[in-house]
Amino acid sequence: MPRPLPAHLASAMLLWLSSRAALTSLPSGWPLSKAAGDRFAAVRVEVERLGADKVNAALDRELLRRADDFAAGLAAYHRHPFRRAAARVPVVWRQGAVRLLDYGRGGRPAVLVIPSLINRYYVLDLLPERSFLRHLAEQGLRPLVVDWGEPGAAERDYTLTDYIASPLDAAAATAREVSGAPIAILGYCMGGLLALALALRRPADTACLALLATPWDFHAERPAQAQLLGELAQWLPVFLDGADPLPVAVIQMLFLALDPFLAERKFIRFGTLDPAGAAARGFVALEDWINDGVPLAHRVALECAASWYRDNAPARGIWQVDSRPVRPGEVAAPSLVVLPRRDRIVPPRSAAPLATAIPGASVLRPPFGHIGMMSSAVAPEAVWQPIADWLRARLG
Repeated sequence: MPRPLPAHLASAMLLWLSSRAALTSLPSGWPLSKAAGDRFAAVRVEVERLGADKVNAALDRELLRRADDFAAGLAAYHRHPFRRAAARVPVVWRQGAVRLLDYGRGGRPAVLVIPSLINRYYVLDLLPERSFLRHLAEQGLRPLVVDWGEPGAAERDYTLTDYIASPLDAAAATAREVSGAPIAILGYCMGGLLALALALRRPADTACLALLATPWDFHAERPAQAQLLGELAQWLPVFLDGADPLPVAVIQMLFLALDPFLAERKFIRFGTLDPAGAAARGFVALEDWINDGVPLAHRVALECAASWYRDNAPARGIWQVDSRPVRPGEVAAPSLVVLPRRDRIVPPRSAAPLATAIPGASVLRPPFGHIGMMSSAVAPEAVWQPIADWLRARLG
């Protein structure tokens, strides 16, 4: 089931009940904004024309239908037979919970791929026929992806500096050694921030840098929401004991806040799909990945909340890794910044300043969302191939 299931059920019921309440309050108008008030007034005229009792009854039928369809979609997901098989790829390096997985072949230019710390890496290898990593390998590259695993005893007290200066730096050294040449560094989402810091630490080993859907100015869009997330730095120690990591359920609740009613829409739609079809299989593969999150190390969670969301340290030029400011203007390697135009998790206004700050950065603006650029059936042609072409041109 989608996690956290009680929150998804509660948000759906809130949507339905608020629709009923809004209809009841039509005669009193809509005080929140003029634009909404004008639409509210137009609806009120239509309700009066049709008759309030008829409209109330029709709305009740529609809400019951949506509730039935939502429940049916959840049940269809629960019983779907798809189960992702574990990828059979060589592990070329390991430190604590962190592994480096080799999706390519020797003798090819290496691409160190760095995913987010809060999600499993395999959104980049979602299905055999829908895999960004395998696509890069088919294009003659050697993708070496960092699998962060779950924070264990070795990572329990890690900060962002610890992750970057220890396992990530060692993974980059391994990638450089096995490739025999400078490598491409590619970061996705939060992994892009780690990739940027790593490239600045190892300029001689960095042939080029690609940053996909990477946040930079955390106050460029929804600053009030960013400040609210920043308050987690104050309140997390109250609810977490000692060095306990930030639980997956809390992280998923934060994503739920971006679109509280998304689950209702997407599971109603899923219930209409052919269970044996490719669309249903792709939906289940992606939903399983979304529900397979990982906890975030305690000190990393506090640092992200305080430094990134509250203080907007990256955009202000005061974010430091290992006592050194992370300054994109110092990147000397050829760089590519990918800005998905429909990204709600990392809005383009948050990521675009990074493209401006890196000297001579190339920019790709695909018409996808944050996850769609890795999961859409048309992503290989529209996003992956241009990235692969850019990497090959810089790696030789």
